[in-house]
Amino acid sequence: MKFSSNASPDAGGGPAPADVAAIARGEEAYERIRRDVLACAIMPGTIISEAELMRRYEIGRASCRVALVRLVHEGFARAIPRQGYRIAPITLADVEEIFNLRAQLEPMAARLACGNIDTDLLQRLNDACEAPNAHKPIGHQIDWFLHTNRKFHLTIAAASGNARLYRTLAGLMDDMERLVSLGFGVQGIRPRIESDHESIISALAASNPSRAEALARRHIETFLAQTKEQVFASLSTAGAWLPYFSIAELRK
Repeated sequence: MKFSSNASPDAGGGPAPADVAAIARGEEAYERIRRDVLACAIMPGTIISEAELMRRYEIGRASCRVALVRLVHEGFARAIPRQGYRIAPITLADVEEIFNLRAQLEPMAARLACGNIDTDLLQRLNDACEAPNAHKPIGHQIDWFLHTNRKFHLTIAAASGNARLYRTLAGLMDDMERLVSLGFGVQGIRPRIESDHESIISALAASNPSRAEALARRHIETFLAQTKEQVFASLSTAGAWLPYFSIAELRK
């Protein structure tokens, strides 16, 4: 009986070392491309080919295809016959859906977190949003804002004691990253929401659940208005438009 030259020499019949290495390179390529998609270094709606990705990221065809399979599976890209891959657009429905869910869930998290949260930690996170980075390039400021703002909101979600609520909000904060990168990052403006955070911290420190809930809702509504304004400005600058339909609807 003959064995393939690619077969693993171990008795378990696992993948050959060369296959494992190729998969690892593909995963690394996926992480790099995904990072640029989230940061809008590759703009929403862009059509890009395998050859362009291979050249841009200095990767081989096999690694590129492993990365693309994951990007398509997770909704970051869509195959376009004879053209390449379209990076998922950001739509008006996406913006509204993300913020509408946050406006429902984050006030609940703030109410439940009252009496259960380390407000000193929240204050340190809020201070970190701006203090160490005011002199640095705007791209670095926005990356740091995304990091610390995510930790601020998820600290409140964790203190709610509801694991499903936390997981849902963590996913929404991931979705927020592309919106902020497209809006504020492309425009070169850092979000300024620390005063909203201060008010929420005060309500949590006073163990006032109704006020914490109301302030969290107002904060999301304010940030929605800011984000929509900047997203429209970025797409206008790029000569693009913001379709209403969601990604799922555009795929039909």
